[in-house]
Amino acid sequence: MSTENKDINTEKDIVQENIEQTENLTQEETLSAEEQLTIQLAEEKEKFLRLFAEFENYKRRTAKERIELFKTASEEVMVAMMPVLDDFDRALTELEKQGDSDHLTGVKLISTKLNDTLANKGLTVVEIKAGDDFNSDISEAVTQIPAGDEMKGKVVDVIERGYKLGDKIIRFPKVVIGQ
Repeated sequence: MSTENKDINTEKDIVQENIEQTENLTQEETLSAEEQLTIQLAEEKEKFLRLFAEFENYKRRTAKERIELFKTASEEVMVAMMPVLDDFDRALTELEKQGDSDHLTGVKLISTKLNDTLANKGLTVVEIKAGDDFNSDISEAVTQIPAGDEMKGKVVDVIERGYKLGDKIIRFPKVVIGQ
């Protein structure tokens, strides 16, 4: 009997061992399913974060492009208005020479109103006067003329005024410099 008991105990042990292995496999399958779900969740979170970041970059980029578009459109209008500003300056100079105060007053009012309107939109004059040092970064030398030592390398005359739109020079002033 003792051999039979051993065999029965051994069989019981084998059955018990098989049951434990089956339970372990089920737990391992459950853990691996949980791990798989955790991995999938992490992947989906990463995809979501990347998509969100890409969308935020898209919004910033389009906002920047829109601002640049408005600046560019404004710049084109300002460049188109510059010959009109030059004509007003020439007209004012000629009317002052003639001494026609009635016409001079009207043209000055219109010129002032136009200049103020454009200044409100960001257009400013690049200030350069005769006697200033020549700076090639903010002005364009049209020609050089012989001048005394005190005017060497300095602006002798401003031929055409320059304009800035914000911080960008959209037309460089054309100047004559002393040599």
